This record gives sequence, structure tokens and C-alpha cells, in this order.
Amino acid sequence: MIERVKRIVRRHWPRLRLRTILLLTFTFVAALPGVGALFLRVYENALVRQTEAALVAQGAALAAAAAVEWQPGQPIASSSLPVAEAPSIDLRLTPILPDRPAPHPGTRIEDRRMLAWAERVAPVVRLTGRATGAAILVLDRRGNILVGLTGRGNHADLPEVRMALAGHAATTVRRNRSHRPAYIGEWLSRAADLCIHHTRPIVVDGRIVGVILLSQPPRALFAGLDADRGKIAIGILLIFMTLVILSGLLSRGIVRPVEALGAATRIVASGGGTVPDAPTTAAIEIQALYRDFGSMAEAIEHRSRYLRDFAHAVSHEFKTPLSGIGGAVELLQDHPDMGVVDRERFLTNIASDAARLTLLVSRLLDLARADMAAAMGGGTCDVADVAKQVADADTRRGFTVTLRLPPDLPAVAVPAAAIASVLSCLIENSGQAGASHLTIDGRHHGRSIALTVSDDGPGIPPGDRARVFEPFFTSRRTTGGTGLGLPIARSLLAAHRGTITLLGNGKDGAVFRITLPVQTDD
Repeated sequence: MIERVKRIVRRHWPRLRLRTILLLTFTFVAALPGVGALFLRVYENALVRQTEAALVAQGAALAAAAAVEWQPGQPIASSSLPVAEAPSIDLRLTPILPDRPAPHPGTRIEDRRMLAWAERVAPVVRLTGRATGAAILVLDRRGNILVGLTGRGNHADLPEVRMALAGHAATTVRRNRSHRPAYIGEWLSRAADLCIHHTRPIVVDGRIVGVILLSQPPRALFAGLDADRGKIAIGILLIFMTLVILSGLLSRGIVRPVEALGAATRIVASGGGTVPDAPTTAAIEIQALYRDFGSMAEAIEHRSRYLRDFAHAVSHEFKTPLSGIGGAVELLQDHPDMGVVDRERFLTNIASDAARLTLLVSRLLDLARADMAAAMGGGTCDVADVAKQVADADTRRGFTVTLRLPPDLPAVAVPAAAIASVLSCLIENSGQAGASHLTIDGRHHGRSIALTVSDDGPGIPPGDRARVFEPFFTSRRTTGGTGLGLPIARSLLAAHRGTITLLGNGKDGAVFRITLPVQTDD
């Protein structure tokens, strides 16, 4: 099922530019606070608490005014003055009660002082309700309505009134059945059909003489948005401008450099141009990507030139023996009555050319293995032991090998077979060049070991020194030289971070320098 959904998504996923993805991402992130305020009721909860705070303040002021009117002209104790509490309603946690029921029939009020007090308080209550839009009732200490309704009644059974008669201010949230929707999207508002009720006791000299009961619908969410539309519009404009600026910065730091790199890569792939320098405004990672692409392009160009030259050299090296074989075969076919001596001579030439082709193929395989040596893993060895084994293995008459290696040379991170192959190649080349003695000196230099290999032969002519590591270059072609020994040696060492260089000619013969990395714990 999941795979099926993934296939559908991949099939219909639109192709988007990086600029578009960045802008959409920024827009989504910027819209999250607004979405959270709307759907998580953050702003709505603030509006409800704002209404509660207004009712609490009105209740405290009216309770103080009513307490003063209870004893006109007499001072009132400070303990009788109410204190306004902080809002406490949370729409996620506060229980929502049913709409406030109609009052029960009240009892006849016989207390003349209470009635006179109600007449004095009534104008203040009516003016306050008219100014604030809140519905305000004044109850006596039995819950009977004194001020606020044309008819009389009793609200003593309401839980908020009971708490006020017990001496505690209370706020409740109830449904508002008289509410009528005024906005299209009002169904999104959880507080649209609610009403906030607040009760506060009227205390005189430590005695509760009555209760103030206030009720008012909270400020509607969309009414609040409409009232703050100017601020909201400015905020949206500032956010959008910020998104455009951020998108522009990222475009200059990421998108444009990537597009330029793509164009340069296509030019390089077509065989022309080079990867340009990274723009200074590009991100550090993009600049590193430019450098990596430049290095890759140089490596590809180097490898391409190597392959072209190598293919040309291979074709040239194979062409001579193949032409000789083809010519000899053609002569043998055209002259079936050729004499025995001539036939044997042509067959000998064919065998010689075939042997050279076999040798070339074998050495080419050795060169390929040397180029791929890095993929076959490395190893460690003792240079002195390997050099001693190679010297002992050379049993040619009239040729000697002298080792001058310190006894405390550390192990190197190069396989013994690679070092043995390189030393054997140098010994063989020296012997074929006419040398009779070869010396191997060793020195430890920091994180590497340097081997200096010198012989007493005729040396290498100055004009050939720059080409000794070129594949197929040899001055002994007539004696069977393939020109692949030194290239194979260099590839073997390079695969393990080693090098081989020609220092030139010493006082007696050729001198080569081999560097090998020392084995480390890391």
C-alpha cells in the first residue's frame, strides 16, 4: 500500500525550481504562527481573557461603589474594598456550562434599607452597562435580583452566585443561545457562541450584603481580526518582504552558483572550457563543490589525455609486430614452393613478433593491475627485509647489490610485493643497461622513508630523462624492451601514496629516488 502511494506521488510530483521550493518553504514556515493562532486558538484565547479581565475590573469597581452607597457619608473599611484578580479562563481546560437559566421566582423584599440602597446603585449599574455593553445584575444576600431586570427573580441556585455569596469571586463560561452568526467563517471560532459570567460579592465591614453579576460575550475572533486588519496587513507585508529578501540571498548564495556550475559542467562535458571560480557570494559548501568539480574536470581531462596517448602508443607498438606477422604470412601464402631456409626465416620472424606481442599484452596487464592497486587494499612491510630478499634473489653473474639501510627503519604502509616489484624493475634495467653494481641507500625523513637507488652503468642520456616514465618509451626495443617497467613501478607506488623520481645521473650511472609513507596508528 505504501509503495503504491509512493509510486503515485512520484508519478505526479511536479518539477520545481530550487527558487520555487525555497519560496514555498519560507512561506509555509512564515504562515505557521498564523495557522497556529487560528487553529490552536492562541489569539482566540487571548480575546476571551481580554473580556474576562474587563468584567473583573467592572465587577471590582461596581462592588466598591455599591459598598460605599450602603453607608452614604460614612467611611468604609479598606478590607471591604475588592481586589481585581488576573484572568484565569483557558478555552482548552475551562468547562463550558449550559446557557444561564431563567431566574426562579424571588421572595418579597421587605428590607427598606436594601430597597433604598438598590435605588441609589441602579443608576451607576445602568450607565456602566450602557458604556461597556455588559449585562449587570445586583443581587441581595439571598440571591434576589435588585437591579438589572424589569421583573424580579432569584439566581441563588447558580454555582457562580453561590461562590460569591460564600465570599469568593467567580468566573464561568456558558453557552449563549441568543447568539446569531455575523461572519462567514465564524464556525471556526470556538468562542463565537459563548458568554463570560463573573460574580463578585459586595462586602461591607466584613459582611456580604449583595452580589454583582456581570455577563458579556467575548470579543469575536473575526471581529478582532477585522478590528486589527491594519496591523495584520502591515505584518503580512513585512513578512512577505522578508521572505523575498531571504529568497534573494539564498538565490545568490545557492541557486545562481548551482545554475552557473551546471552550465559550466555542460560546457566541460562537450569538450571545451573549464569550471570557473566560485562566486564570492556562494555558500562555503557551494564553493567547495566548485573546487571539487574543478578537480574532477582536471582529473577527467588528464585521464582522457592519458587514454588518448596510451591508445596511440598501444596501436603503434602493436602495429610493427602485427605488420611483420601479416607480411610474413602473406609471403608464405604467395610462395608455397619457398625454400626451406627462407621458410624457416619467416617462421622465426613470426614467432619473434608473436612473442613480443605476448610480452606486450602481459606487461599491459601488469600496468592495469598497478593502476588498480589502490582498490585492492594496502599492507605493511619492513623495507630492509624486502630489499634483502630482492638482492638475494638476483643471481646474475657479475652483478652485485649493496644495501645501506639503517637497522631502525620503521615499517611502511606499502605491500612487500609492490616494493619488491619496483626494486626488481630497477635492478633489471640497470643490468640490461650494462651496469655491474647497484646500491640502495635508505633514510628516515619524518613520515616517509626515502630510498636512493644508484648504479654504475652508463646512465640515461639527457634527452631521454623527461620520458623515462612514459608508457612504451624504451631505448632497448631491438633487445626486447617494452618501455612499461618504470610506468608500472610508478603506478604501483602511487597507489599507496609513494613516489619514484629520476634524480639524474650520478658520477657513475642513473640515480632514482623512491619515497614510501611510514605506517601510522591512525
